[in-house]
Amino acid sequence: MLKLTRDRLYKSLKSLNLLGLMLMLVTVPSPVKGQTPPSSPPQRFCQSQLEPTIAGIINRPELRRARWGILVETLDIRGDRTLYRRDSEQFFIPASTAKLLTSAAALQHLGPDFRIRTSIYGFNPTGDQIESLRIVGRGDPTIGKTQLEAIAQQLQQQGIRQVGELIGEDSYFIGSPVHPNWEWEDVQAGYGAPVNSLIFNQNSVDFTLTPQGLGQPLSVTWANPMEQTRWQVENRSRTVSTDSREFLAVGREFNRPLVRVSGQLHVGSPAEEVSISVAEPAENFLGYFRQALNGVGITTGREMVSDQFRNLPNQQELAAIVSPPLSEMTVEILQKSNNLYTEVLLRSLGANPQGKGNNPLPEETREAGLQVLKAALTELGVDPTSYDLVDASGLSRRNLVSPESLVQTLRGMAGSPYFEIYREALPLAGVSGTLRTRFRNTPAAQTVRAKTGTLTGVSGLSGYVPNSEYDTLLFSILVNQSDQSSAMLRTAIDEIVVLLTRLERC
Repeated sequence: MLKLTRDRLYKSLKSLNLLGLMLMLVTVPSPVKGQTPPSSPPQRFCQSQLEPTIAGIINRPELRRARWGILVETLDIRGDRTLYRRDSEQFFIPASTAKLLTSAAALQHLGPDFRIRTSIYGFNPTGDQIESLRIVGRGDPTIGKTQLEAIAQQLQQQGIRQVGELIGEDSYFIGSPVHPNWEWEDVQAGYGAPVNSLIFNQNSVDFTLTPQGLGQPLSVTWANPMEQTRWQVENRSRTVSTDSREFLAVGREFNRPLVRVSGQLHVGSPAEEVSISVAEPAENFLGYFRQALNGVGITTGREMVSDQFRNLPNQQELAAIVSPPLSEMTVEILQKSNNLYTEVLLRSLGANPQGKGNNPLPEETREAGLQVLKAALTELGVDPTSYDLVDASGLSRRNLVSPESLVQTLRGMAGSPYFEIYREALPLAGVSGTLRTRFRNTPAAQTVRAKTGTLTGVSGLSGYVPNSEYDTLLFSILVNQSDQSSAMLRTAIDEIVVLLTRLERC
């Protein structure tokens, strides 16, 4: 069962859009409501004051048991560029700040114009009939109903009216679609969807939960009405009065299409959007592709999913679609912290090694991608011993990253020809992405660009701080092993970042 605790709700904002519920659950003042962090720095804040001021923040009674890793450096390499460090060479669980490493490696290795192609091959065409139609996926995470309809129209315009056998080829990425180190509650949710070669609707199913009359169960409304015939719902939720506590728990089974819903929402409160992952993504993709074909008058016969690439004679590419360029997908990764997009890029690195590394790459595409990622980051000047990743998105708690590695990545990208793409893809404080509701009414608003990271007991922020005296500061702040709320951790982190905006050499 996916238990939506206070911290887990923040982690799953994209998939479980429960912002209103979160604000009711959080009891600690937080900058997420646009408030200025409680400790305002003096008008003139000198570098000599940085260490004692940060110590005063992180040593508060409620935070003193947490483990902090912090590194602040100047982008200018002249003189001593390190302004503050605390356990900056030690390993921490990075959460989604790991996406800074993956997106930097992808831009460095694949280039911003890289696109993912999905091909449709026909075998043994006869008039308006095709004996076998194969759709070959290469992991495009952007495919939805519109893209499948575009493919179907391309085929219909070529006069195809009947397909004997419809094959979905799910062999480009080798290895398990479900990461072995992800937690059970994560792989049930849309943000922990499986990663394979044929992806439809980000391998998730969306629905809303709406309060009804007092005492009645929440109503379940599927974003795609067709899902109602595919899924069974075990609904133990209810609508409660406004003086009752609100919470939700949503989960699914893996061996059958069953969704379990429990919890309660206030009568009259807005509907809540929920997303769960699909158990058989390639079959799900193929089913929607068949619907798209049937929608333009193309009938289909037998369907099957293949995990083996077949280079058949007399086949030709009849149609194709391509993803948006990597530059646009990077915005989705860094702004919205999209896990699936990030994991696809890691596997794309493994599937497009281009001679990276000195040793043969493993067959498993994710493992190969991690080797190519390390080679690309090393080219950017990142110490390969300063991090140890097992996934691309930061969802695994086995990832180990030092603040030093994150700052080195930020510095390496600042010297890259793709720096503008990278920096502009980062959330802008108080304006966009996962920072849109943070730093409002502070000097950091509309200036700081940084990547967030949140798991239960883990919070992080790393990025760039424009500073009138130092030009640009690079920073990484990671907090682990905390029993406090994510809101409290973010408050402390934000206070430190606001200090950096006013830092002077005096």
